[in-house]
Amino acid sequence: MEQNNYQGALQKKLNSGFNAASTAEEVIKGINLAGQTAIVTGGNTGIGLETVKTLAASGAHVIVPARDIVKAKRNLEGIENVTIEEMDLMQPESIHAFAQKFINTGRPLHLLINNAGIMWVPLRRDIRGYESQLATNYLALFQLTAGLWPALKKADGARVVNVSSGGHKFSDFNFEDPNFLNREYETLLGYGQSKTAVNLFSLEFDNRAKAYNVRSYSLCPGAVGETELSREAPIDLFQKLGFSDAEGNILPEVAASLKTIPQGAATSVWAATSPLLNHIGGVYCEHVDIAEINENMAVTGGIAPYSLDKSNAQKLWKLTEQLTGITFNVR
Repeated sequence: MEQNNYQGALQKKLNSGFNAASTAEEVIKGINLAGQTAIVTGGNTGIGLETVKTLAASGAHVIVPARDIVKAKRNLEGIENVTIEEMDLMQPESIHAFAQKFINTGRPLHLLINNAGIMWVPLRRDIRGYESQLATNYLALFQLTAGLWPALKKADGARVVNVSSGGHKFSDFNFEDPNFLNREYETLLGYGQSKTAVNLFSLEFDNRAKAYNVRSYSLCPGAVGETELSREAPIDLFQKLGFSDAEGNILPEVAASLKTIPQGAATSVWAATSPLLNHIGGVYCEHVDIAEINENMAVTGGIAPYSLDKSNAQKLWKLTEQLTGITFNVR
């Protein structure tokens, strides 16, 4: 009988041998990616950049789509096996153009790492009127994966790794008003539902794609210091979450708990390359292993049950096709 992860049937630790302190370089040791092609969104900064460095050092040719080409060239300078292409995740036409350009090369795509994301932003909308965190963190990911599907299938052993967040616990997916048209905007709710959507998509996509030897994973990289993710966050939000004092200074105990960028990239690299996952997919990972289900929203770690719900995953797929105008037939 075919296994799937609906309702978290496979959400059990594998005892990978790694932990929260493991680095990307450590988890890929001994793995040769020569001859493979990878695409890493958000690959010119933060954990995305570390992911690119690690995959390229292991022999993969890595393509980094970027909105700011000048910045990408500067940050990726000197790294071999890397190509930079133009793409803006807030512009559907840009995503289509990037995907079509790659498909036209006829090359297989072995690794797609949907790493790019935004957080703690004020209410913004894309040209379709969609809330920016939903558009960037999830709808763009869906469109890009759909556009690259022929190349993923051609690889005969591809993996799609979607960077989610423990922040999915901020909110289930709101099917009634996903774009905050009739409810008050709260940035953490927007972020939470966008990451819940990433988890539900990863679950459903894996179940549909595994027949073509394409597997999908979502993951939490952990709380990582020195990234650009919080660049627009107001000080009072950090205070509300208990991260900073009244002056906006990060509390020492919080700073001490943050992962380094190499540690933050480790789970992405592990999900993309680990032989332990050769016959399992649709799972949510953290700390370089499969995460466990955690029903307590007040306790960090693990995955909320609503992020693994079969009916919601299938309902979201249909809604996403309507929102994007893209029929994603996985066949």
